[in-house]
Amino acid sequence: MAILDIDFTSPDVEYFSDISDNNFFTLDENNLINALGRNNLNSLGNVSLLDIYLSREKVVEPHYHQNASELVYCITGSALVSFINPFTNELNEIKIEPGQVANVPQGWWHYEIAQEDDTHLLAVFDAPYPQVILGSDLLRLTPKDVLAHTYCLDEEQVSEALSPIQSSVIIGPSDDCANPAQLQRKQSPTYHQHPRHYPANPYHQGYANYPPHPQQTYTHPYNRYY
Repeated sequence: MAILDIDFTSPDVEYFSDISDNNFFTLDENNLINALGRNNLNSLGNVSLLDIYLSREKVVEPHYHQNASELVYCITGSALVSFINPFTNELNEIKIEPGQVANVPQGWWHYEIAQEDDTHLLAVFDAPYPQVILGSDLLRLTPKDVLAHTYCLDEEQVSEALSPIQSSVIIGPSDDCANPAQLQRKQSPTYHQHPRHYPANPYHQGYANYPPHPQQTYTHPYNRYY
């Protein structure tokens, strides 16, 4: 139960909010996210939500929420909710249709892919201000020589491949993407798992000190909302 430091006898307590008035991100008129948190409705407990609209094959980019689990409810259309289970080291893919939900536990790497136009999803969080780490930010802010060295890759090819990512993506691909890859997940069953091999302990602690890199500016994408 959420314990709020709020005086419910005050005339300043809010019980109503129009989510459409609080846009979090817009790619275009058919692909956007509106949001609701305690800053918009101060009587909220430990809950918040994102109201998500997607066209076919648009993706809410891979990311994770370090302080909240996410329950994804399908209102219209259909979507593939995918996440990596760090305890089984498997990629799980769940197709949801109207009236169905998929649950993503706190801290799990995940993404959503719309399976048809006019897909409408509601993502509900058990935190008043969900935090997020976006895949696009990891890719663009991690020094390219570190990626190349760590994974035995060609640094020039890494830099060239990642150069289009200049800011947080949130919904992709953009309409000006010259050569979007073809998705291979169009006919997935309602629940299916694709095993992948990951380290046995994804939360390994105790890394050796690494030489410092020049500091890069990072603006948390939710700062525009909260």
